[in-house]
Amino acid sequence: MAQRNTWQRERVREALADAGGFVSAQGLHATLRDENTGIGLATVYRALAGLAADGGADSLQSPDGEALYRACVSSGHHHHLICRNCGRTVEIEATAVEQWARTTAEKHGFTAAEHIVDIFGLCASCTRAQGERVDH
Repeated sequence: MAQRNTWQRERVREALADAGGFVSAQGLHATLRDENTGIGLATVYRALAGLAADGGADSLQSPDGEALYRACVSSGHHHHLICRNCGRTVEIEATAVEQWARTTAEKHGFTAAEHIVDIFGLCASCTRAQGERVDH
């Protein structure tokens, strides 16, 4: 069932694009609250779920188990490298992962298998900054 394109959903979409990276529903709601939009947290959750289902947003689970969202940069299936410190995200192709997922599913008699691969680490800038803090 498609969601109605309400002004609230459109404002959530705009705020997500402005965020520039992955953000939680609570974080996005705080931004919208600070702007006095009157958009409630439940509406933010519904809008984000709809955007993720429609391909308008990427969704992933943080290492802490929190759902994070960002405006979708590319269409189609893709994976991410995500900095645990600053949130910088790089979309990557993972041909070997795609083949492994297909082969593993088939080996166990599964069809129509889907997968999500997101790799969390430290980007080069955060690694350098962390090294500078340790050296001093």
